[in-house]
Amino acid sequence: MRALLAPLRIVLLLAHVLAGIGIAAAIFPWLAQAGRNRIIRLWSALLLVICGVRLRVTGLPLPPAIAHTGIEPGSRGRMLLTNHISWIDPFALNASVPSRFVAKAEIRAWPLLGLLVTLVGALYIERGRRHAVASMNHRVRDRLNDGETVAVFPEGTTTDGGALLPFHANLVAPALEVGAECWPVALRYTEDGAPSAAAAFIGEMGIVESLWRILVARRLQIEVAFLEPVPTAGHRDRHHVAEVAAERIAAWLGLPPPRRRRFNSAAAPAGDRADTEPGAGGGLARRAP
Repeated sequence: MRALLAPLRIVLLLAHVLAGIGIAAAIFPWLAQAGRNRIIRLWSALLLVICGVRLRVTGLPLPPAIAHTGIEPGSRGRMLLTNHISWIDPFALNASVPSRFVAKAEIRAWPLLGLLVTLVGALYIERGRRHAVASMNHRVRDRLNDGETVAVFPEGTTTDGGALLPFHANLVAPALEVGAECWPVALRYTEDGAPSAAAAFIGEMGIVESLWRILVARRLQIEVAFLEPVPTAGHRDRHHVAEVAAERIAAWLGLPPPRRRRFNSAAAPAGDRADTEPGAGGGLARRAP
């Protein structure tokens, strides 16, 4: 039955994306960020419904009025550090608490989806450029100082959910600089309560194949678990913060903690001593299995 309904869901999804582009282009310029985020949250929740994905959120330590916008005026914002499985991850997070996502610059060239992601305010990073991390950290710092929620995929790529990769720590620096809390967020997909790889977007898989797997999955659910925040005030070691976040996520998922990332600072250019790859998946980064 789900296979028979899948083509209809694809048509509805295309219409939903086009509607999102229209709303973002016509209305967003006239709205404050809080108003935009309310729309993003509702739009993302409806996308999950169209795809047949149930959302379960636990541990979100925000009152509804703030959770619906992802903005807490007068605060130092918050940074979400989360594992990465699918292109649908950002939508599940936005349906939980609207966030600014750090995404790879290549996404801008994607048909329709790239335009939508750009219009809603993604923070693009051009990986491979020497000063890309420093520029991104400046923009992330501004968003945190405005009380916004910024989401980062520190693994830098997607997995099938069966293991957790070491977390890159370079984009954690702005949170330490402004004293914003880092919240580990664990994502897990299940079917009928059992772990599922139906949503995994890995290897050479195309977006159409991935979407079809999601649409025909039986009772697919994504669990979004907000775990104990990692304090950053007075902290100077971003690697420690990233490792603690990874350990908490691994423990919640029942996975071994990832090996610690080793970095040879002597091999990096002065002033640019960060991890070799920014933790910017934006929901669309992939790796070969």
